[in-house]
Amino acid sequence: MAKGKTTTYKVPKISWKRDFGRNWPVYVMLVPALLFMIVLHYIPMFGIVMAFEDFSVAKGYFGSEWVGMKNFIDLFTGEQFLTALRNTVCIAVIKVTLGFVPPIIFAFLLSMIENKRFKRICQTMSYLPNFVASVVVVSLVQEFIAKDGPLTLLLTNVFGLENQNWLANENIPVFWIIFLLMGIWKGVGWGSIMYVAAISTVSGDLHEAAAIDGANRWQRLFKITLPCIMPTVMMMFVMGVGLSFSTGFEDILLMYMPSTYGVADTVYTYTYRMAFGVASNYSLSAASGLFQSLVGTCLLVGSNALSRKMTDSSLF
Repeated sequence: MAKGKTTTYKVPKISWKRDFGRNWPVYVMLVPALLFMIVLHYIPMFGIVMAFEDFSVAKGYFGSEWVGMKNFIDLFTGEQFLTALRNTVCIAVIKVTLGFVPPIIFAFLLSMIENKRFKRICQTMSYLPNFVASVVVVSLVQEFIAKDGPLTLLLTNVFGLENQNWLANENIPVFWIIFLLMGIWKGVGWGSIMYVAAISTVSGDLHEAAAIDGANRWQRLFKITLPCIMPTVMMMFVMGVGLSFSTGFEDILLMYMPSTYGVADTVYTYTYRMAFGVASNYSLSAASGLFQSLVGTCLLVGSNALSRKMTDSSLF
């Protein structure tokens, strides 16, 4: 090869028929997953039309009266929905900010443990709450912060706070804090898995070179480890923002009560109550669900664009 010249190689194009002939078992295995997505995800999307109808189960999609944007007008002018929207935004902000950091800190602490056996024990113990059913977790929380619960008695006797059932407290931000702390306890171990995996890929040569230059453990943590795992951090942040409007639905549904709807009701639980409550309103519920999906999509796309701009890494 002449000096200064480079040789380029073209990858031959393979037709679809030829690829199918080679890999038909893979395509066959794809069929059940494809049918699952079509039947349970794409076909039900036709139900969006309920948001623009005065839907009646007896009349069906094609027999119900078309009302256009009336359901959305009723939705955005309803006091309950505006309260649920406020609660959703506040809980989402708290969860994405304060609830996003503990798994990263926990992953850093795990990376500093040198005893491998003790490290595995810590990881296993931290993962266990994630596999406990939401009903059990909420029941434990209710028992601990009931009027005669151990945490309530501790807050009353040691810190002088009022003896009460904290889940029934209607003041802001009591319920939000309880939900945040419960979510951290339940998900900090499971949420740290991605960060632990990312930290394990950081080159040890970088840490050795920094140690030779006199950097201590904390300096290496913030100057080497954190920048190296930043793409993973941003990826998890993008996913967290995109799902912020829907996460915690089961927990909130089990924790709240009519007296705390003003501080605990979210868009997701509001949609559920409109669809399956005493006075079911499927049209209003469909409008609320469509609004929630649009907001979630916008948050996902926006946070992904922000991640691409700040770190040159993104989900798509």
